[in-house]
Amino acid sequence: MQPVLEGMGAIDLPLQQRVVAALRTYLPADAVLFEAEQTRPYECDGLTLYRQVPMIVVLPATEADVREILRIASALGVPVVPRGAGTGLSGGALPHAAGILLSLAKLNRVLELDPEARTARVEPGVRNLAISQAAEPFGLYYAPDPSSQVACTIGGNVAENSGGVHCLKYGLTVNNVLAVRGYTVLGEPVEFGSAALDGPGLDLLSLIVGSEGTLIVVTEVLVRLVPKPVLARCIMASFAEVDAAGDAVAAVIAAGIIPAGLEMMDQAATRMVEPFVKAGYDLEAAAILLCESDGTVDEVAEEIERMSTVLRAHGATRLAVSANEAERLRFWAGRKNAFPAAGRVSPDYYCMDGTIPRHQLGRVLGAIRDMEVKYNLRCPNVFHAGDGNLHPLILFDANDADSVARADAFGVAILELSIAVGGTVTGEHGVGVEKINQLCLQFDEVTRAAFINIRLAFDPTQRLNPGKAIPTLHRCAEYGRAHVHHGAVAFPELERF
Repeated sequence: MQPVLEGMGAIDLPLQQRVVAALRTYLPADAVLFEAEQTRPYECDGLTLYRQVPMIVVLPATEADVREILRIASALGVPVVPRGAGTGLSGGALPHAAGILLSLAKLNRVLELDPEARTARVEPGVRNLAISQAAEPFGLYYAPDPSSQVACTIGGNVAENSGGVHCLKYGLTVNNVLAVRGYTVLGEPVEFGSAALDGPGLDLLSLIVGSEGTLIVVTEVLVRLVPKPVLARCIMASFAEVDAAGDAVAAVIAAGIIPAGLEMMDQAATRMVEPFVKAGYDLEAAAILLCESDGTVDEVAEEIERMSTVLRAHGATRLAVSANEAERLRFWAGRKNAFPAAGRVSPDYYCMDGTIPRHQLGRVLGAIRDMEVKYNLRCPNVFHAGDGNLHPLILFDANDADSVARADAFGVAILELSIAVGGTVTGEHGVGVEKINQLCLQFDEVTRAAFINIRLAFDPTQRLNPGKAIPTLHRCAEYGRAHVHHGAVAFPELERF
């Protein structure tokens, strides 16, 4: 079920030479990379199952460079794939064998920080965490906090509509970006959104955020900053059964409580993470919840008490509340380091990103346990429980072709299960190449055609990040024929729902 990558393959050397010559009429030689040892590091993003060495990598240093690169590519009819830090997990920055990989890493300046308006204007290569560090002297920070925030860039966050452990209360990237500036595939400047509370016309900004680099290349972002809370405390709640933890998540939200963070880890995940981080997790619990409250001292005290009452009423066997800031950060360090911890216990891991209704958490985790047996692969689970965003970590060996095939099939089964229970194939990682087949299952033909028409309005030749995010009608026809067979035979887990 691994998708066929459109436009992938060997490098066309004559084409490469022509494009390099054209780019070097404008860019310095060290900004145009084409030798194999220079381009190989860009062959994939954080989804290492899919690899393709780019024909050319360009390293613009200014917005004007980006505009000129796009104009040159347009004149030569060459595809362009934008790239941030390469931490994405859906293959959204997978290169094109006959295209230019456009790295925005050098556009990394905080252009303006306005503490009174509570905004920051930044270039796309600015790291997520660097925005909060720049705003810290003013008592402000940027709320979306992906686990990779120390490395991932705001441009990539905009492309994928990234979230993080605090997205339940503060929202995803789309809720924290006020405006973007960028260029079309033809090198024409465009701007969407504004610093105003609302603007006239259609909300095209929300269309751009999460478009995965298929509509424009972003060169500037205006983000919203929020005041740092006076206090934050975190509850670690233990449960003897995974189903009980899932029910407790739904109960907290049903009680009208919106925690700053509400995360879940099963026992396999806590036992994987604890030796690495020493977060103090309860390793005897079948699952733990991390429930955070932030605000004033009184607000936090009241909310912690309310959450504790709900958690106990729904089967929590043990509650531990962070006594100080260091302990709170330690609780979260375990959750945020789940991915690197997986690298200590397995040669490779495959992080999924399905999202399901909260009340289905227990049932879906049970189905995933069945899939571990079926595919003979371990799968610790960590996820944003508050909004049902699953992050199963399928452990496999990339040097074993059979293990890779089983991991890929395992991932497909989780995505299709997410759809079957009323969920979606992604919560924050994007579609990229990883989930493009399952988009054929999630949306009907009319909706998919609308997606294609929107893309054509921005990029009639579909040269900007081609083969990503939006499936072609041909791909969906092929997937539909395969799914008739696989749905009945390969994925019996779906039949229970």
